[in-house]
Amino acid sequence: MTTFKGFTQSDFDVFSIPGLENRMEALRGQISPKLEAITTELAPDVTALTGDEMFVHVAKHARRKTNPPNDTWAALASNKRGYKKLPHFQVGLWETHVFIWFAVIYESPIKQDFAKKLEDKKGEVLSHIPDHYVWSIDHTKPDTIPHKEVDEEKFLSMTQRLQNVKKAEILCGQMVDREDERLKDPEKFLQLCRETFETVSPLYQYTKNLETVRQ
Repeated sequence: MTTFKGFTQSDFDVFSIPGLENRMEALRGQISPKLEAITTELAPDVTALTGDEMFVHVAKHARRKTNPPNDTWAALASNKRGYKKLPHFQVGLWETHVFIWFAVIYESPIKQDFAKKLEDKKGEVLSHIPDHYVWSIDHTKPDTIPHKEVDEEKFLSMTQRLQNVKKAEILCGQMVDREDERLKDPEKFLQLCRETFETVSPLYQYTKNLETVRQ
């Protein structure tokens, strides 16, 4: 098992390599082992944090036939076989930044129930999440919504969308610019991940009593 030694600028430059095969080869050789090392290191922490044993899943991008991926990630989820249907934690990168977040994505059968739970807890969520954190409603796009811009109305628009739009998702966490010095320092970066997951862990706890979550 390799240990994480930090990100370099060349890691981000992988996303400018043209062609599916060439980019995938670079991702598999250069990025995926780093993401696997990070999430393997973090798995015991997230297991302790959530009370559920967490397993590492590295994105394979297996469905892609022509277009090369513009981002990649590894996930921590409470099932050995898969993560997409489950609430999970992700660490990954686009060409411009690293993301660290909690995610309920469109394959999840608990989306509607989770959205209702978030509405019930909206006061807690809005006051608990720090201003410099961000939300996403689509993991396939790099755009995010800064938490400091999320008022009750905006929050309810995100939860309503989660209930009513088939492809809707909700993710919350931190973005780290590719130039950020913490990315070069393995311990600082791992600590940032731990702190982020701890901050967003109440969102995970909200999913625990939802009936369909463990199916």
